Amino acid sequence: MAVNLDNVTVTHNEEAERFEMLVYGLRALLTYRRFPDRIVFLHAEVPPSLESQGLAAKLTRFALDFARANQLRVVPRCPYVSSFIRKHTEYQDLVSAEDLQKLPG
Repeated sequence: MAVNLDNVTVTHNEEAERFEMLVYGLRALLTYRRFPDRIVFLHAEVPPSLESQGLAAKLTRFALDFARANQLRVVPRCPYVSSFIRKHTEYQDLVSAEDLQKLPG
């Protein structure tokens, strides 16, 4: 199942504390916990039939842009989000120096 990412919209489900996308009836999501000054990203999940098509990256980019727009410090507890931030240096300023040291290299 090929996915055209241009046709997929990320939605922010604040009540469930997650960012999500619905693709072919399947839900990809990134869960978080929000605090007044920071957002802790906990878990990214993409259905197996939709893996390796950029959905997790699109979710993560949207979530990090949300954090920046809301002036929230990012605490990446999710391994995928940690790896994404390590590879995309434009988001590293959202992470504290201490947490930045902990990102997988």
